[in-house]
Amino acid sequence: MNRTDRLYALVEELRAVSPRPRSASWLARRFEVSARTIERDIAALQGAGVPIWAEPGRTGGYVVDRARTLPPVNLTPGEAVAMAVALHRLAGTPFAPAAGAALRKLVAVMPAADAAEAHRLAGRVHLIGDGPATPVPASVADAVTARRVLRLRYADRAGADSVRDVEPLGYLGSPRHWYLVAWCRLRDGLRCFRTDRIRSVHPLAEPVTRELHPGDLDIPHERVRPLSLV
Repeated sequence: MNRTDRLYALVEELRAVSPRPRSASWLARRFEVSARTIERDIAALQGAGVPIWAEPGRTGGYVVDRARTLPPVNLTPGEAVAMAVALHRLAGTPFAPAAGAALRKLVAVMPAADAAEAHRLAGRVHLIGDGPATPVPASVADAVTARRVLRLRYADRAGADSVRDVEPLGYLGSPRHWYLVAWCRLRDGLRCFRTDRIRSVHPLAEPVTRELHPGDLDIPHERVRPLSLV
């Protein structure tokens, strides 16, 4: 087993028994290396940000935070390309940067042969169009997560600008446009702001306390579906 494989296997071994510890000597026997090698491997994992710590005492050892680590993601080349196609369609949405980062992380942990085959398969796929030409401002993309009031300079359909403070509550996406759903303090009501008409964004320190409920949107129920992760 090479070192890279052993590092992954170490994390999985510790995840499997967490929160119980594994000693360096036990891990050394398990992976047929010296205890000193295990200690160097653990230090490398800790340096890479893996949440591993040492439990002192006679029955102590190394422990990993199971809640903050994930098991390996084993994608086939076809699955990786399918995800790339789906994520490509997020261009121009608030989630485009996160989508690109997620795809790079997934490909990075694929076995080398599978990753190479995925790249070859991707080279045979050709897409027409790149989605909306105007990217969503980063401050808008982070608005719903950050839960902070925004000061927008916004252009209406006639091109007239206005400055208003809004409380970001959610997003509304369609094949053509994405909208920031927010409580507009200027109009004292819920409004949808087309993201490509937002000229500038200034996050304020004030937190957002309102919540968006499905019934708040003045859109027929059958035309709107919430995003699901399953």
